[in-house]
Amino acid sequence: MKTMAVDGDRDEHRTLISLWYRQRVRPSLERLARARAVVVWPLALIAGVATGYAILAFRFGIGVVQSLWLGVAEENIVATKAGFTHPLIVFAAPVIGGLVVGLMLIRLAPKRRAEGVADVIETAHLRRGRIDWRSGLASALITTVSLGAGASAGREGPAVHIGATLAGLATRWLKMPLASRRALLAAGAAAAVAASFNAPIAGVIFAHEVILGHYALTAFVPAVLAAVAATIVTRVHLGDYPAFILPDFAIASLWEMPAFALLGVVSGLVAALFLFCAALAEKGAQRMVVPLWLRPLLGGVVIGAMAAFLPQILGVGYEVTNLALRGRYDFGFLLLLLVAKMIATAVTLASRFGGGVFSPSLFLGAMTGAAFGVVAAGLAPEGASAQGTYALIGTGAVAGAVLGAPLSTALIVFEMTGDYKMTLALLMATALASVTAQVLAAKSFFHWQLAGRGLDLEEGPHKRILHTVRVRDFMEPREKGASTEVPEPYDERPQLARDDTLRKVLRALDEGNYMKLAVVDANGRLGGWVTRTAAMEAYNRELVATSVEEHR
Repeated sequence: MKTMAVDGDRDEHRTLISLWYRQRVRPSLERLARARAVVVWPLALIAGVATGYAILAFRFGIGVVQSLWLGVAEENIVATKAGFTHPLIVFAAPVIGGLVVGLMLIRLAPKRRAEGVADVIETAHLRRGRIDWRSGLASALITTVSLGAGASAGREGPAVHIGATLAGLATRWLKMPLASRRALLAAGAAAAVAASFNAPIAGVIFAHEVILGHYALTAFVPAVLAAVAATIVTRVHLGDYPAFILPDFAIASLWEMPAFALLGVVSGLVAALFLFCAALAEKGAQRMVVPLWLRPLLGGVVIGAMAAFLPQILGVGYEVTNLALRGRYDFGFLLLLLVAKMIATAVTLASRFGGGVFSPSLFLGAMTGAAFGVVAAGLAPEGASAQGTYALIGTGAVAGAVLGAPLSTALIVFEMTGDYKMTLALLMATALASVTAQVLAAKSFFHWQLAGRGLDLEEGPHKRILHTVRVRDFMEPREKGASTEVPEPYDERPQLARDDTLRKVLRALDEGNYMKLAVVDANGRLGGWVTRTAAMEAYNRELVATSVEEHR
């Protein structure tokens, strides 16, 4: 009897294990197989290593170009070294660099501009995750010359494009689901941010918060692998040091929280002002009737003229940001740097120099926070925190509002400084700054760029689906042997092409309350049909696929 009972227990255990495997383990393994995880994860790891070395090469290239006119390649002595360099040399560097960039734009760049984060977002959401490696290489070269010549912009945005380009190379040869291609793009972006800032956690969050716009485990794992790999590469070669080495800051009292909240609102105002300044400069540049190659040169004249008197605006500005965090500038000079950097960066971007807004946003935030700290110390000399404390919080607040990435920006500040003591103040200020900028400017910098190209991705996936689904994806082909002439009454109705978007299809169907339209080729021959039912089924199918991607 005892033996039979033991055997019965064993059979029951086997049954439970079998049930657990069939209901839990096997479905999960099948989902990972459909997502090509066995391929995506190793590729993400390889992309992370490649991105880490690409960022090192990118920084080295900027230093080489810089050394041609400044005599040094180190980024943290640009402002001080330029201050002792003859003003004519400081003026000439952006001008000559602008001429070279202008020639590169017309010779190398397919889109006649250097690409950045907005292009990666567009690729992930509207171009089926496929990125052109030629554009990536051209953008990297253009940005190398631009920043090496002193253009007032950041290197992190272009670095994200480099990482996404490298991660997307494999998708050119391997057949992968769309979700897997997007996950690899996000992994490349995460690796780039991690390598640029020595901030792997922030890199992973940035990839989801900005590039993908959602959080899902299938994309999280590749992003982590790539970010960790890229960070290890840069730490091996550059050391495990935060971007900014700061004194031991601390909040003097929790009674300062209202002051930090006010700093958040002020930072949002500064972020919105920067976005307006960038938009105004872009409109002004578009109205100028000059050849494309001349735009960077003219922008270089403006930047060079400003830098001859104020060299602190040159380049990525980490050195000046560090000095502001250490409280080395007085109130008047902080405001001067704030205004000058804002104008110089707007001119840089409008002139088609390569570069991003990560570093300039941190710069503007440091000046804003430091100036606010001077005022706070004047009003409450015994109860206010150090000027650098306000400057540090300002960096996260302004950058988070400009980039539309409050969480990842706060993490970047934490990881760059290695200081987690001001979590409450930083998160509150960043949140309030983001809301303020959203109210005043409506869009983050990247979505403002996309809106300028006629693309609006902020309202949800349905907008993307209307732009990405094409007639060829759901049309009914013409029957074999049928006439290629469009029959009546369809010859009098709007006619569609295979590459037309679902948005155009639905609009054409709605305008005449049609149920069916003809699809024709370039010569007007009938190629198939589109029905309202098929169009709506394609739309719903993509919505479901998007929901599945965002929740797995």
